[in-house]
Amino acid sequence: MPAPAAPPPEPAPTAPSASVSAWRPSVPGVVEVFHARFTGYAYPMHVHDAWTLLIVDSGVVRYDLDRHEHGTPDDTVTLLPPHVPHNGEPATAEGFRKRVLYLDSSRLGDDLIGAAVDRPDLRDPLLRRRVGQVHSALVRPGDELEAESRLTLVGERLRAHLRSRETAAPRPDPVLAQRLRELLDERVADGLTLAEAGAELSAHPAHLVRAFSTAYGIPPHQYLMSRRVGRARRLLLDGWPPSDVAAAAGFYDQAHLTRHFRRLVGVTPGRYRSGERP
Repeated sequence: MPAPAAPPPEPAPTAPSASVSAWRPSVPGVVEVFHARFTGYAYPMHVHDAWTLLIVDSGVVRYDLDRHEHGTPDDTVTLLPPHVPHNGEPATAEGFRKRVLYLDSSRLGDDLIGAAVDRPDLRDPLLRRRVGQVHSALVRPGDELEAESRLTLVGERLRAHLRSRETAAPRPDPVLAQRLRELLDERVADGLTLAEAGAELSAHPAHLVRAFSTAYGIPPHQYLMSRRVGRARRLLLDGWPPSDVAAAAGFYDQAHLTRHFRRLVGVTPGRYRSGERP
């Protein structure tokens, strides 16, 4: 009697054809954050009502904008204007992984749409790195001020590209920098956005970041975080538990406190609090 036929081999597991993360952060001017990996999917022609700021971390995207073909190598920042049709598809069988910010007109005005249609792909390593830093801050709850600060500088550099002129060197403004520092000192726990600071100090957010960084050597978000860590250190030495210190010092949660505390102090809040005198 013949032996029973062997069962067919199990099909090899395949990587998912798509994975997507999308959220709306509490950062002024950001309509949506969109992180995705696609292998076989092709976008049909479509439009957005917001600016699309795109970086590709692996693979290449081929797309048409205003009836012209474009691509996105890994050193490129792509800026697609609102209301202009475009599509998109992987340029290779491996697909692509991308990170996208959708920005409203408070970040980039409609007067720049024509220039973006003409030059959607920007070869600028510094801009590429700064856009990546914005995304890194956006995935960390509690670091919205850092994301806003970095995005303000990204917007300034984008406008310089689209207007075809070099970004002017920042002019020192120590008085404005001091006023912003005083404002941050008053709101260590509550915090504030750059838009709020700009309205209170009658200054553009980009000018605030430049003036502060020029005067003190660090951007506003980094200064505020160091002040919060300083407050946390005092509360820990007073005997407060780390879980209570996080909220009192202005952190999003205990994990947010621990991340920044360890970066600035070298140990976790718990180890810092339990340390003995020599």
